[in-house]
Amino acid sequence: MNLKSERRGIHVDQSELLCKKGCGYYGNPAWQGFCSKCWREEYHKARQKQIQEDWELAERLQREEEEAYASSQSTQGAQSLTFSKFEEKKTNEKTRKVTTVKKFFTASSRTGAKKVAQEKIVKQGQLGRERNADNILRDLKEIFTPSWELASPAEEIQEAKAPSPSINRQASIETDRVSKEFIEFLKTYHKPGQDIYKQCKLFLDTMNHKRDLSIEEQSECAQDFYQNVAEKLQTRWKVPPEKVEKAMDQIEKYIMTRQYKYVFCPETTDDEKKDLAVQKRIRALHWVTPQMLCVPVNEEIPEVSDMVVKAITDIIEMDSKRVPRDKLACITKCSKHIFNAIKITKNEPASADDFLPTLIYIVLKGNPPRLQSNIQYITRFCNPSRLMTGEDGYYFTNLCCAVAFIEKLDAQSLNLSQEDFDRFMTGQTSPKKQESDSFSPDVCLGVKQMYKNLDLLSQLNERQERIVNEAKKLEKDLIDWTDGITKEVQDIVEKYPLEIKPKNQALAAIDSENVENDKLPPPLQPQVYAG
Repeated sequence: MNLKSERRGIHVDQSELLCKKGCGYYGNPAWQGFCSKCWREEYHKARQKQIQEDWELAERLQREEEEAYASSQSTQGAQSLTFSKFEEKKTNEKTRKVTTVKKFFTASSRTGAKKVAQEKIVKQGQLGRERNADNILRDLKEIFTPSWELASPAEEIQEAKAPSPSINRQASIETDRVSKEFIEFLKTYHKPGQDIYKQCKLFLDTMNHKRDLSIEEQSECAQDFYQNVAEKLQTRWKVPPEKVEKAMDQIEKYIMTRQYKYVFCPETTDDEKKDLAVQKRIRALHWVTPQMLCVPVNEEIPEVSDMVVKAITDIIEMDSKRVPRDKLACITKCSKHIFNAIKITKNEPASADDFLPTLIYIVLKGNPPRLQSNIQYITRFCNPSRLMTGEDGYYFTNLCCAVAFIEKLDAQSLNLSQEDFDRFMTGQTSPKKQESDSFSPDVCLGVKQMYKNLDLLSQLNERQERIVNEAKKLEKDLIDWTDGITKEVQDIVEKYPLEIKPKNQALAAIDSENVENDKLPPPLQPQVYAG
């Protein structure tokens, strides 16, 4: 989806939240922008195409084997081989042919899609009838339904009070409670309730036999089941529309409470890896302020602050729920708290352009656990009608947009320079906090003092960084100066080397060894004159 950053905040065209096929329902990034219905149609088209290609490949290889076998027979006749050798080679050719053909109609190491295609080819050849939803359930019931399932409807409801024999594990307290609530709910539907319970038990048995399937194939089975049961409630059992929705909610709750352990964040997917990546990304963006996102929420107002805390609590609480509908309810409550916070701040109803930036801010501030796993779980196993329409679908689609925005958030999205963005991301510095003078008079002194201390710490941090940088520069200058002086001294020494001359002889007295002393006049004598 095309997420843009504008002066007034983050803007998403509401038309981009809808299915890109133009059906009018809400799309989802996990379905490549399609809604649940259109995505299933596209998925079935791709799967049918793959089945056809596999079938054509099997037929072509079979023809090649037959041609090779016929050619080997004619060659053997031309060469007049002995009867024993002819029979031996014929047996080998037949064995190779059967082995080759079996590869296309038995379980292999192929991908899940091809495995489904092979199973469908075999069933088409064996059954020879149309594969609609009713026939699928009927066939599965013939294969997997144990004898106790064939009891009378009255015995079914009575036996359902005990733990199900099809679940080979000890039921948890929550599972027992949900099972009892589900049976009590079905009693109000009388005969349709008995049939609904049989279909649910049959589906759970089928899923227990399909643990080796990929999570996408298990999701496809769940979506098919939801669709088939909803159609039967409306057409065969003539249940009123308002009761159909309640029944589907209870069916989803009963089934997914039992399946949660196996289908939430399975080891065969990279959901956990995505969770860790999103959490790391949100931690790195802890410095993002409401002003950068243009969030129209003033947390200084006590009522608004309470709404923000409740919204964060709801989005975090989503991970503790086991049913997709309950997780959606947490998202819806969080979104309503956001709308209320915006309304109180602006004294007017909130708009969609105000909602998305605030939702992004709530996600960044709350950092919900296993966010991607919860989104994928809802996408795969929630009743598709809830994601396609209604406020639940709208809020969930916005949450997916918020996560996508966080994953791709850059400097331009926050109206920052790339240099500042990089410094904030690396932790070299942090955005300036709100000045204490801008607080309203109603704010307590503790909050003001806290922001003053934060400002002081930020200034001290910048001062320390500046001193450290200057110290490093001075150290480098001293090292360079020392190296320079040393080099100059070495150059002078090399240019003017020091030469040590031998010691000179001692100088003799002036009159020593003077042969001409005799010729000198006598020294002057002092004379005294009498006056």
